[in-house]
Amino acid sequence: MRGFDPDEVKAFMERIADDVDELLKENEELKLQVETLNQQLEEFKKIEKNLQDTLLKAQESSTKSIESAKKQTALMIKEAELKAAQIIEKARESANEIRNAVLNLREEKDMMIARLKAIISSQAHLLEVKIEDIDEEVVVQKKKTKDENKKLDLNIDDIVEKLL
Repeated sequence: MRGFDPDEVKAFMERIADDVDELLKENEELKLQVETLNQQLEEFKKIEKNLQDTLLKAQESSTKSIESAKKQTALMIKEAELKAAQIIEKARESANEIRNAVLNLREEKDMMIARLKAIISSQAHLLEVKIEDIDEEVVVQKKKTKDENKKLDLNIDDIVEKLL
C-alpha cells in the first residue's frame, strides 16, 4: 500500500470542505457587507449630492441676498441724496425768501423814514411859516397898537387941549 492513507485523505478532504464552506460563508458575508456598504455609499452619495445642491442653493441665495442688499443700499443712498438735495434746495429757497423779505423790509423802512423826514420837514416848514406869520402879525399888532396909542395920544391931547 503504497499510496495515501484513505482516512488522512478523507480527513484532509473534510478539512478542505470545511475550509471551503467557511470561505464560502465568509465570502457570502463579505458580499452582504459589500452590498450593505454599497447601499450606504449610495445613500451617502445622495446625501452628499443633496448637501452640494443645498450648498449651491445657499450660495446662490446668499449671493442674490447680497446683491439685493447692495441694490437696496444703493437705492436708499440715492433716495437719501435726493431728499438731502430737496432739503438743501428748500433751505436755499427759504433763505432767498427771507433775504428778499429782509430787503423788502429795509426798503419799506427806508421809505417810511423818508416819508417821516418829509412829513417832519413839511411840518417844520409850516411851523416856520406860521411863526413868520405870527411874527408879522405881532409886528402888525404892535404897529396897530402904536398907531392906536398915537391916536389915543392925539385924542388925549385933543381932549386936553379942549379942556384947556
